[in-house]
Amino acid sequence: MKILYAVQGTGNGHLSRAMDIVPCLRNFGEVDVLVSGTQADLVLPFEVKYRLHGLSFIFGKSGGVDLWKTFMSSTVRKFTQEIKSLPIEQYDLVINDFEPISAWSAHMKEYPCIGLSHQIAALDPSSPKPDDTDMLGKFIMKNYAPSTYAYGFHFKSYNKNIFTPVIRNSVRELDVQDKGHYTVYLPAYDDAHLLKHLMKFSDINWQVFSKHNSRAFDMKNVSIRPINNDAFITSMASSSGVLCGAGFETPAEALYLQKKLLVIPMKNQYEQHLNAAALEEMGVPVISSLKQKNMLSIEAWLNSKSRVVVDYKNNTQEIITNIVTKHT
Repeated sequence: MKILYAVQGTGNGHLSRAMDIVPCLRNFGEVDVLVSGTQADLVLPFEVKYRLHGLSFIFGKSGGVDLWKTFMSSTVRKFTQEIKSLPIEQYDLVINDFEPISAWSAHMKEYPCIGLSHQIAALDPSSPKPDDTDMLGKFIMKNYAPSTYAYGFHFKSYNKNIFTPVIRNSVRELDVQDKGHYTVYLPAYDDAHLLKHLMKFSDINWQVFSKHNSRAFDMKNVSIRPINNDAFITSMASSSGVLCGAGFETPAEALYLQKKLLVIPMKNQYEQHLNAAALEEMGVPVISSLKQKNMLSIEAWLNSKSRVVVDYKNNTQEIITNIVTKHT
C-alpha cells in the first residue's frame, strides 16, 4: 500500500506528532511525507518527498499573528499550482494533518482524504469553545484543509473520534526534575517584549526559547536561547513551570510532564483561543497578554503549587491501526 502523510509546517507541533505517526504508518506500506509551510524549526528524522510553500501564518512580535505578512507570503497562483501538480491519485491512502495542499488537491479531484489533526478536534461541537467566537477565524479553520473523514487529538477525549495527545517518545523518556527555573516559549513576542516583562520578576530564572534570535545571551534573570528542540524539552523537563502560547503540543507535553502551566493565546489565531478555552476548563490559568494588567495573575501563578493531572497513554500505533484498517 502507498500512503501519503501530509503535515502542516507552520509550527513545530504538527512535525513533532509526525515523528511518532510516520513510523506507525510504515507498518502498513510505503509512506511518502509532504510538508507545507514556512515557520517550523524542527527537522524531521526521515525523508520528506514534497516540500511545498502552502499557506503559512507568520508570527508577529507583540503577541499575535501578522495578518499582512501572512497574506503577502501566500500567492493564490502558487497555491493553485501546487494543488494541481500534486499526484494525489498515486496513493492508496491520504492522511492529512491540517495540510492545505493535499487536502484541496483531494477535494478538487474528489479523492478520499482522512483528516487527522488537532484542529478537527478543536472545532468539534463536543469540545470547549471561547465565549467570543471569531467568525472569520472559524471559517478559515473549517475550510483550510477539508477532509472526507475526520479524526482529532485534543487535551481530552471528548468523543470516540477524538484522542488524547500524541506525546513523542523523546518527551516520554525525559528525566523529570524541578531545578527551579521557568521555561518560556512565546514565538509571537520578540525578545525585547519578553525581556521588558519577565525582568520585572527579578527573583525568577526564566529560560526563554526565541524564534527571533540566532544567538544566545543573558540579561539579568532572563536567558534567551535560539530554538533547539533537545534543549527546549530538557529545559521543560527540569523546570518549575512552563509559560507558553495556547498551542497544542507544548501545553500537552507540559501537562504530561506534570509541570505548572500558564498560557497566553495568540491574537488573530482562533485555534489558540479554542485551546485556551479547553485548558481553562481543565484548570490551567489563561491570560490575554504580557501587559501590566496581567502581572498579578503571573505572580499568583508563580506562587501557586497547583498542577493539572492528566493520563496520556502511549496508544499512537493503536489509533493508526484502527484508522488504516477502517479505511482500506
